[in-house]
Amino acid sequence: MHDVVIVGAGPVGLFLAGELALANHSVLVLEKDPEAASPFKELPLGMRGLNVGSVEAFYRRGMLTALLDASRADAQQVGAHPDAHEAPAPRDVSHFAGLRLDPADIDPGVLPPRLPGPAMEGIMTSLEAVTGVLEERVTALGARIVRGAPLEAVTQDGDGVLARAGGCDYRARWLVGCDGGRSAVRQLAGFDFVGTEPLFTGYVARVALKDPDKLDLGFNLTPTGMYLRTPFEGHLGMMDFDGGAFDRSQLLTPDHLQTVLRRISGTDVTINEVHLASSFTDRAMQTSTYRNGRILLAGDAAHIHSPLGGQGLNLGIGDAMNLGWKLAATLHGTAPEDLLDTYTAERHPVGAAILDWSRAQVATMHPGPNAPALRRLVHDLLRTIDGTTHVFRNTSGLAHHYDLGNNQPSVGFTAPDFRLGDGTRLGDLLREGQGLALDFTAGHSLRETAARWQDRIRYVPGPVANGLGFGALLIRPDGVVAWAEGPDPDPEAFRRAATRWFGSLAA
Repeated sequence: MHDVVIVGAGPVGLFLAGELALANHSVLVLEKDPEAASPFKELPLGMRGLNVGSVEAFYRRGMLTALLDASRADAQQVGAHPDAHEAPAPRDVSHFAGLRLDPADIDPGVLPPRLPGPAMEGIMTSLEAVTGVLEERVTALGARIVRGAPLEAVTQDGDGVLARAGGCDYRARWLVGCDGGRSAVRQLAGFDFVGTEPLFTGYVARVALKDPDKLDLGFNLTPTGMYLRTPFEGHLGMMDFDGGAFDRSQLLTPDHLQTVLRRISGTDVTINEVHLASSFTDRAMQTSTYRNGRILLAGDAAHIHSPLGGQGLNLGIGDAMNLGWKLAATLHGTAPEDLLDTYTAERHPVGAAILDWSRAQVATMHPGPNAPALRRLVHDLLRTIDGTTHVFRNTSGLAHHYDLGNNQPSVGFTAPDFRLGDGTRLGDLLREGQGLALDFTAGHSLRETAARWQDRIRYVPGPVANGLGFGALLIRPDGVVAWAEGPDPDPEAFRRAATRWFGSLAA
């Protein structure tokens, strides 16, 4: 029997597998596709933007350098327009409904406190680079991946879960569905999936154009929809507001793509050849809970929405980072009784907010007589400091906040990248997936109390280059501040916080 079976070997499933294997649990990943490689993972169709929160997650697990190297290598293999930046180029501060934000208009004073470090901005990368780095880590940690194994059935009892995939049975104590927007786990396990129906059909394609200069580079909002031409030769994106009528169940012919492109762009541009193409919609749905007994969901299996702003992959990585250490502690038998319930409690509101964010962008881009006035209003708001900062808070991943029942301003936010006197950074200390007790007081006031959790919490004394006024902090394995106090921290308050998140000593 495995500790955990994960269904889906995409970025979310692989990231979660790495978290669990890091905690010395036996992990099996089942993937329906027989091969890891896919042209839809490669640049340009596999291009993805990682926000600062996701980059920080890779940094805190020691994978950021490898990801940057893989992203650069991918970009060098693909012919790009001469005006393109060498990947991984900064994502600036993203966009809202195709309207770019100016980084100079961000007010850092209203954002959670940050310190300079390696993970300061988002990057452009590819699914191929992301999954390659994650798979290398998972394999090195001893997890097993079985490909060509589509899920056929799932049953559970009080002791575990039985999954049948590819004609074989696999038994585990827990099962996590990370198998995408059409999740077999979600359907077979009976999760509710509710939300709003689509307004558009979207397309991504790599084509050969007879007359590419008829299409402007970048996001182009038109009276009938939107088209995107990127610096990669022949790479196009389109949004056709047809109510989602043309989805992935229908064949994408060159004639259909050309008809849609001409209608949206208002040009007579000609497509000579279609190399690759796929479609999607802005259907926005979410499960009511991320857990059903011993079966959990993460990533697109738990929530789907339009890809505007590139929030889907980032949301899924956040799910994996949040769930991994909690499920690991539950398997070890050291977790507080309700720890696993906090996964849904913390991540469901984040997912719901991203779905609303997606809906708002679609509404702003929707054609019609009132659309130009709405877009002008949004454009004007995004030229203000407050407007730009608000959008950045909601797209960067840095401002996600969990209500941990503590009114201290930093609790529930991602921790700053503190740098100790010997040059060690918080990101370095989190690589092993342990909790951290950071004690910046000269008297090391928490040493004796923290030592009682030494198998779960690593005690780290100061000095620190810039403690931001903190005397001590308790950091969860996902990098979230669980407790913080000023220069004279109370060991009893620390004990209560440690018990809340890391279990009692009798556990």
